[in-house]
Amino acid sequence: MYAVIRTGGKQERVAEGQLVRVERLGVPEGEQLEWTPILVVDGERVLATPEELGGAVVAARVVGSERGPKIRGMTYKPKSNNRRRFGHRQHYATVQITSITAP
Repeated sequence: MYAVIRTGGKQERVAEGQLVRVERLGVPEGEQLEWTPILVVDGERVLATPEELGGAVVAARVVGSERGPKIRGMTYKPKSNNRRRFGHRQHYATVQITSITAP
């Protein structure tokens, strides 16, 4: 059984017991989360419409947090001595999927 959840503007395919790295959630470590899935596949059944997913829940627990790799960028405008360097590191939360319940 697996499900597809929406988090951080992205969709992730998750299964029970899996560790998933999602964008920072603002939830402390050890806290429980619940998502409403947008797709649940249970063997031969595929649940995708809002009526079929009425009571479906994906439960998870926040295991930790980390930061992604440093991304370096630069803007440049020719003939005007206009240059700017910048960097970015995305924050991620590591989440363990505890259960997937279908209605």
